[in-house]
Amino acid sequence: MKSPRAVRFAFQPLYSLQTGGVVAHEALARPGHGTVPELLAQARREGRLAEADLGLAVAAVRQDAAEPTALPLHLNLSARTLAAPLAMFDDLLEELGDAGRRTRDVVLEIGPPFAAVPGERALSGMRALTELGFRLALDGLGRGDLPLGLLVDAPVDVVKLDRTVLRGLPDDAAAVAVVEALLHFTNRTGTRLVATGLETDAQLEAVRGLGVRIAQGNLLAPPTAEGPAPALLTRPRAAAVAPGPAKCVGDFLRPATTLPETATCDEVREVLAAADAPSGVVGVDELNRPRWSVDRTRFLVAVTGPYGHALHAKRPAARLADTPHTIEARAGAMEFLELVTDADWGRTGDDVVVVDEVGRCLGVVLVTEVVRGVAEAKVEAAAALNPLTRLPGSDTVARDVTRRITIGEPFVAAWLDIDSFKAVNDTAGFAAGDNLIRELGGALTELSGGLRRMRVSHVGGDDFLVVCDVDEIATVAGALLDRHWSADGLPVTVSLATLVCASDAIRSYQEVSRLLAPLKKRAKAVPGSSWVLGRPGSDRVEVLRGIGSRGLQAAAG
Repeated sequence: MKSPRAVRFAFQPLYSLQTGGVVAHEALARPGHGTVPELLAQARREGRLAEADLGLAVAAVRQDAAEPTALPLHLNLSARTLAAPLAMFDDLLEELGDAGRRTRDVVLEIGPPFAAVPGERALSGMRALTELGFRLALDGLGRGDLPLGLLVDAPVDVVKLDRTVLRGLPDDAAAVAVVEALLHFTNRTGTRLVATGLETDAQLEAVRGLGVRIAQGNLLAPPTAEGPAPALLTRPRAAAVAPGPAKCVGDFLRPATTLPETATCDEVREVLAAADAPSGVVGVDELNRPRWSVDRTRFLVAVTGPYGHALHAKRPAARLADTPHTIEARAGAMEFLELVTDADWGRTGDDVVVVDEVGRCLGVVLVTEVVRGVAEAKVEAAAALNPLTRLPGSDTVARDVTRRITIGEPFVAAWLDIDSFKAVNDTAGFAAGDNLIRELGGALTELSGGLRRMRVSHVGGDDFLVVCDVDEIATVAGALLDRHWSADGLPVTVSLATLVCASDAIRSYQEVSRLLAPLKKRAKAVPGSSWVLGRPGSDRVEVLRGIGSRGLQAAAG
């Protein structure tokens, strides 16, 4: 049997469909010959299935550590391995420790076949893994033999819906119903549903419209072992989605339950009393424009109360309905919340009807979902900001660099650093040092407000990263180097290292980071506030600013 050490791995990202950013990546084994199922089948025949399965996980962690990220790592395990003695996981724990990874940052994806392991044994194995700190996912839902009882009882954080179900989207009503049912299950249990194997834009739009929030597939980014996948979705609609609150109401759209505006109270009651009862019904005219809406709770109270049926049953439902609150799909989520909070109405839990530009009903949105989505996006964005400067961390520049590399766009990456910052703190004090960092952060924020293509990150301490167009770097450098910086009266200089990257000169953000490091060292060696410039593939360093510099000059890097 091929040794797991000889197997290479490709890594495929999982994307948030709300922010467009990568939320995790999955290690996928790539044997030199044959397939992973064939490799594991041979191991099983030899009585070494758990050993081989865990050996692949160890090898995946080892390869991932070569280019580490802060993203959670997903590792695949066969359900049969749940029956293995817990001691067999020692090598995996040791490898994670060597890689500097915590078990809580690793998601073990448990895949079929499940029938080979008794349900109680599988559950006890899962519980033992969660006690070690691992998070768990159930993989292959819809393709394998996962018992519903195990789905109900398993201590998992993630459920992955297989491509075989999603292939029916968006036209297969049964596929839509399955996704909706699983979303209901995951929402009620606090787990997350991942749509996997997306292959078409129609499938992507369908799962997004249904409310799936995490997706994976070759359409978004194929598995790769060479360089990072795009840090933001590059599909036409998703490419415009930046971290932060959802851009429009359409991101939260759900199908509406509609009836003709002439429907009777009895017809509405039958719809609301069904097993899969909606939270409300919208009455529409012949052009599908909303004319009234009813809320499930208020309506049923009215028709089931004393004499309610006799009074209302055969009468038009419009008599118990409300005027629908509508909003266009293109409206921003914050505009939606303003509609809810500003309106003088006691229906803040009602569905809001979403319409197109000519007033036709497209669906409904739930107030609670928009509030939660906006809050989660704001928390996610705030958590990434540096508390001192309120600038984002390195992910912002990393995403922009990756985007530019993906589309073949030239750019300049820059590293700004305060010279002898420790001496500044030791002499002027920490408070003065913090004030200086805030001033630099403010100057960079102001610059980025005027240069629409510029992105800034505060990567910690006195280090800042910038990425911008080639024709913007002179403006950036001038604004930073012409200014006289000081900390509590103590003069301070800064160093700016820049790397000019042509469209085909660089392969990854990691390479940019590696090439900037010696340029930063060269800039700090130049007296005074300095600016040096380099290019990938060249040892020539141009010293553009600094005491004693003479414009363009060659220097050994």
